[in-house]
Amino acid sequence: MQRIIDGKTYNTETATLICDTGNDESVADFAFERSALYVTKQGAYFVAGQGGPLSRFSVPDGNGQRGGASVIPLSREQAFEEAQRCAGHNTDLITEYFSDMVTEA
Repeated sequence: MQRIIDGKTYNTETATLICDTGNDESVADFAFERSALYVTKQGAYFVAGQGGPLSRFSVPDGNGQRGGASVIPLSREQAFEEAQRCAGHNTDLITEYFSDMVTEA
């Protein structure tokens, strides 16, 4: 999937996949989401995917339906939060991309 947003290209084919951010809901569920967190070669983070009417990809389709597929640019802080959620116990994945944002408790 490729989108140009604010003059920047976000392309899942050329970006690095960090982790899966989707859920396990059935496609029949309004909240279903199939998505992933990526980082571009220039260091821009984004989520790309598709989802149902209650997902973050929900947009009106003109026929009274909602849902869709898109790219959502993220700040580094938002990407860090997303990575913590999707990486689970994979601390290596989090420190690989966000080591400077992790501190000792």
